[in-house]
Amino acid sequence: MHTFKTLEWFRVDRSLASILACIATLTVIFRWRKRQQLITDYSQVARELDSQGHEFDEYDYIVVGGGTAGCVLACRLTEDSRIRVLLVEAGSSGKALVESRIPSAYKGLIRTTHDYKLSTLPQPHAGNQKIYWPRARLLGGCSSMNAMMAHYGAPSDFDEYAEIVGDNSWCWENFKQYFLKFEKYFPSPQFPNVDVSQRGSSGPVSIGYSAYTWKGSEMFINACVNTGMSFNPDFNTSNGTLGVNKVSPFYSLLRVTRQTTYSSTRSLDNVRVSTEAAYLTPTVLARPNLKVVTEARVTKILFDTSTRNRNPRAIGAEFSSFAQKGAGKRFRARARKEVIVCCGAVHTPQLLMLSGVGPGTHLTEHNIPVVVDHPGVGSNLYDHVTFHMRLAEKMGISLGYLQASNLHTKFKLWRDLLEYQLRGTGPLSSNFVGGAAFCRSDDPVLFPEYDQDKLQDSTSGPGSPDLELIVMSVLVHADRSLGIGNGYMVLPVLLRPTSVGTVRLKSIDPWEDPLIDPNYLSTQHDVDVLVRGVRLVYKIAHTPPLSDLTDSANDDLNLDHHFGRLSDDELQQIVRSRVETIYHPVGTCAMGREDVAGTVLDSQMRVRGVNGLRVCDASILPKLVSGHTAGVVIAAAEKLADIIKAEYK
Repeated sequence: MHTFKTLEWFRVDRSLASILACIATLTVIFRWRKRQQLITDYSQVARELDSQGHEFDEYDYIVVGGGTAGCVLACRLTEDSRIRVLLVEAGSSGKALVESRIPSAYKGLIRTTHDYKLSTLPQPHAGNQKIYWPRARLLGGCSSMNAMMAHYGAPSDFDEYAEIVGDNSWCWENFKQYFLKFEKYFPSPQFPNVDVSQRGSSGPVSIGYSAYTWKGSEMFINACVNTGMSFNPDFNTSNGTLGVNKVSPFYSLLRVTRQTTYSSTRSLDNVRVSTEAAYLTPTVLARPNLKVVTEARVTKILFDTSTRNRNPRAIGAEFSSFAQKGAGKRFRARARKEVIVCCGAVHTPQLLMLSGVGPGTHLTEHNIPVVVDHPGVGSNLYDHVTFHMRLAEKMGISLGYLQASNLHTKFKLWRDLLEYQLRGTGPLSSNFVGGAAFCRSDDPVLFPEYDQDKLQDSTSGPGSPDLELIVMSVLVHADRSLGIGNGYMVLPVLLRPTSVGTVRLKSIDPWEDPLIDPNYLSTQHDVDVLVRGVRLVYKIAHTPPLSDLTDSANDDLNLDHHFGRLSDDELQQIVRSRVETIYHPVGTCAMGREDVAGTVLDSQMRVRGVNGLRVCDASILPKLVSGHTAGVVIAAAEKLADIIKAEYK
């Protein structure tokens, strides 16, 4: 009996032990779960600060767009080791692209993955054409795929800017320091009349004569002089830009002495110097305070709008993979100081509007919350238009053989390739531009047949041109292909148009191209000036010694030898149907005085009504310069870098 009770006790005790064990297990589980809620791995909830107190995704400045201006800013700002910069570019590097390196090959980038492949809306005053707008998707932006013409405009253009923005730092005498800052001019014994004391000597962008001069260049220059123009030894000085000259010394962003920048194995003459190549050198890219992101498109600028009665503040940017076009992950980076938008005259206003900064009614139509109502964003669009006047030549010196079509032309092409590869010289070292002339359409010497009083003066001053004539050593068809056979072109360019257009959103999708309406030739002034340019080109082509080159007897209907028999009304119709762009859109986020309607930026390139947001690209220019825009944008970026570094604390 006693034994039985003892066994019963053990049986109960074992049951109790099991219960106690279960309770203990549950206690451990509950305690473990409670410990899981108490985080000791801080990276789960926070980001570690570096030695300077920054987070890994936090920068002083975020530069949106690594184009012509963006590369300059990234380089110059990070010269101060305290300043942390993130540069975000939608494209890739152009340093390894043959089409970007070889001056004559730049047309090969058009309509490729390195081009945004934009087009305008149908232009009702220009034959209802949709005109193609190549825009580079590369580090260096359009400086990586343009014709490399480093002509800066007339001095009075910048005096006009100073008046428009109400800031004398933009006048020629004050602003020209930034051209000198970026230039490294290489003098040539072939061009001894250049005053090197008025050119920069130690900047990152090398400028000098191409190793190749087309045989027709001298004939064009002398014919212009014989027509009544003056010879100008240097277009880019305080002496002004009117006159004619070989263009190579002043427009080719080329290295013309032996350099090792572009090749680790040997030096190479006459390669393009984009702002990527000039400013984002290996040494610059190695800076710990600079991060460069490529193949990523910024789709939104982030704002802090939480503080009442104060301007919203730009605090960062959102971006994602360009290749995945919105289907991939989104990333955000924060800016402690400022966001600087450098996406160009098309994509800068598009990004601002997508982010809520733009015309309020337009944003509301797309259900975009309005951060700041800025009617001027996307307005004030100007562009340089031109006309390709195609002429046959009878001396066999054109470079059309580079579009090789038979055994003979293939031999000549391979010969030139070998010369360029071994010596960096020959036709491939040129950009096909043989010379340029700058003149006024109201010049009675050049246009004695016209009544000068009937034409509006759209220039910035009496020493400023409104026409440029560019001679090219090839024929270029409407599809941008080189013409086969012997021929050359002269392009009259309308430098100071009065037609104004817009950039507007097509949708709220950042991956969809915006609506581009430059409103080409919407004023009679623009048509009249361009027709005068065509008349002048015809006259020069038939003036010695260029008349010795021009095949006047050629009756090919695809060429323009019959223009001398046409009336102005007939020429107007042809000009409207064949007008082209030389890719210089500006003005869509223009600087100006605060009391002037439609101005977006102040003279420091700050977006009015927003803190911590600036713009630096061709969109800031309130009007077109009487020349080419790349050098002006580089100089503006140099200026902004100085402004920001002076403000940085």
